[in-house]
Amino acid sequence: MTEARRRPKGADLLLHLALTLTAALMVAPFAWQLLTAFKTTAEASQAPPTFWPADPTGDAFATFFDSVPVWSQFTVSAAALALRVAGQLAVAALAGYAFARLRFPGRTVLFGLFIAMLMVPSQLFLIGQFELIRDLKLLDTVPALAIPGMFSAFGIFLMRQAFMSIPPAYEEAARLDGAGPLRTFRTVMLPMVRPTLGALAVLTSLYSWNDLLWPLIVSPRGDNRPLTVGLSGLQGQYGTDYPTLMAGALVASLPLIVIFLVLQRQFFNGIASSGLKG
Repeated sequence: MTEARRRPKGADLLLHLALTLTAALMVAPFAWQLLTAFKTTAEASQAPPTFWPADPTGDAFATFFDSVPVWSQFTVSAAALALRVAGQLAVAALAGYAFARLRFPGRTVLFGLFIAMLMVPSQLFLIGQFELIRDLKLLDTVPALAIPGMFSAFGIFLMRQAFMSIPPAYEEAARLDGAGPLRTFRTVMLPMVRPTLGALAVLTSLYSWNDLLWPLIVSPRGDNRPLTVGLSGLQGQYGTDYPTLMAGALVASLPLIVIFLVLQRQFFNGIASSGLKG
């Protein structure tokens, strides 16, 4: 008799109830955001707050599209996301394979330095990154938004774990067929870690799309500003039009939802299969 059959039905009921409540708590902020987008400014600011809009209206969406150059900023955000994801997948896959499979002097020390970077706040790198982008004359450009995000210690760690979970027999068979390290990586190993690549693509997309501090530093003005900077401009000094802000946040979150729905299977399989092999 399996453990699931031995467990009392009351325990299953409590477990499902706890999971349902947890799911409701996670969905509640998104439901509040959606409902607030259909409220008037006065209704969204009144106390005590109301959950359902008394007279639903879509004026907040029209105000958002009129006050923010949505399509130009969306194009900038999408271009920066694509460049950052492509660059990080390439760098993380190559470095992860090297740390997992290749033997070279100082490999353990170098990988330890990469892991140590995970414990350092990212804000400490901002000055050095800004000076590098400035010296390359890339300020107020799309590459300036993406280049620092192409190098991720977490991405390298995740890909290393994925490559270490693959049995060495596949590499040995490729060597017997005359394949070199680069060909083995491209034709044998890389297709086998596709789920982990999908998971890393989702995480990188999330960080890139929601990034605000770095875009404010390298593109504080001009047309090459992402959508997050446009959303931050909706917050006033003395007051905020919350329905417009919530409508903008809802529109801005739609691409991430689409990306996750497309790659959700690869995301969960990649996280589960990467493991924690040493």
